[in-house]
Amino acid sequence: MKLYNLDLSGNSYKVRLFLSLLGQDCRIQDVDVMGGEHKQPAFLKLNPKGQVPVLEDAGMVLSDSQAILVYLARRYADESWYPDDAVAQAQIQFWLSTAANEIARGPADARLVKLFGAGLNFEAAAARAAKILDLMNEHLEDREWLVGDQITIADIAVFPYVALAPDGEISLAAYPAIQAWMDRIKQLPGFVGMPGISLEAAV
Repeated sequence: MKLYNLDLSGNSYKVRLFLSLLGQDCRIQDVDVMGGEHKQPAFLKLNPKGQVPVLEDAGMVLSDSQAILVYLARRYADESWYPDDAVAQAQIQFWLSTAANEIARGPADARLVKLFGAGLNFEAAAARAAKILDLMNEHLEDREWLVGDQITIADIAVFPYVALAPDGEISLAAYPAIQAWMDRIKQLPGFVGMPGISLEAAV
C-alpha cells in the first residue's frame, strides 16, 4: 500500500490518521506540491484532478480522501467504523459531504488564505466556518461522536480541518463541545498529529 501525501494537507492527514488508528502499514510517498509535481503527467495518470491524497493498494488506485476512508473502512477496519446499516451510512455520508463542502469552504479556505496566501475571500470563508462550527458544536453537545455511540469515519473526515481552524485565525474557544470531541480523538490509541495539530489533548 502506498499513499501519495503532502504533510500540510488536512486531506492527506485524515488518511494517515485513519491508517495509524487501524495499525495499518503504508508506504508514504511525499508529493512536491509546491514544485508542481501534482500537475505533471506522471501524477495526473494517478489522479486526473491533480490532487493529493492518492492511495495505491492491491493494484487499485483511488483518490479523494473521503472515498479513501470508505475504502479503508470496508477493506481493513472493524465494521463499527462504517456500519452496515442504511441509517448509519446515510448519517456518515452527511458528514463526509460536510467535510468536502462546508468545512472545506469554511475553515479550510480560511487556512489557505492565512497560511498560504491563497486569493480567496477570507470574510466569506470565516462566515461559513462560523455557521458549520455552530452546527457541529450544537450537534456534539449531547453526544460523544458525530454518528452513533462510537467513532466512525465521519469523525475522521471532519476532524482535520476543524482542528486546523486556528491556522486560519478561526478560534475554537467558543465551541466547548467541539473541543471535547477533538480531545476524545486525540486520546485514541494510534493517534498521530500533523503540523498545526498537536498530540496533546486540551484537558
